[in-house]
Amino acid sequence: MSETKKTNIILFSGDYDKAMAAYIIANGAAAYDHEVTIFHTFWGLNALRKDEPIKADKNFLEKMFGKMMPRGADKMGISKMNYAGFGPKMIKNVMKKHNAMPLPDLIDMAQEQDVNLVACTMTMDLLGLQKAELLDEIEYAGVAAYLGDAEDGNVNLFI
Repeated sequence: MSETKKTNIILFSGDYDKAMAAYIIANGAAAYDHEVTIFHTFWGLNALRKDEPIKADKNFLEKMFGKMMPRGADKMGISKMNYAGFGPKMIKNVMKKHNAMPLPDLIDMAQEQDVNLVACTMTMDLLGLQKAELLDEIEYAGVAAYLGDAEDGNVNLFI
């Protein structure tokens, strides 16, 4: 009987293509019976933001962060050739022609496969994000929890 393999991914980037890579790897690892955790921190938290605006009590700076950051995975820019938002439209069109799953669908698939989606609470505090603004059925933890998972991990990635 083999031991469960663990894959841990830190998603630091807020780029659509990098988040896609993280979720493709996570879903692949989950399909191979790995216990998978994606720890979303800093700009990677945008992948967990709800699409719709949420009323929240925030100070001025927190409101500004909320307005400047993309609301939801589908609004994230790409890392190269963004071209004022035209780049993401081009890549999504190419993906559709090749029947590649868009990021929101990859996130849904990860949740269906019981991938642990974790939001970094320290970063949430820094950026003024509240639980109501993030997807339902995710976890909240700090760096110590990630380190505990990573210590036992067979695969640890920083994206």
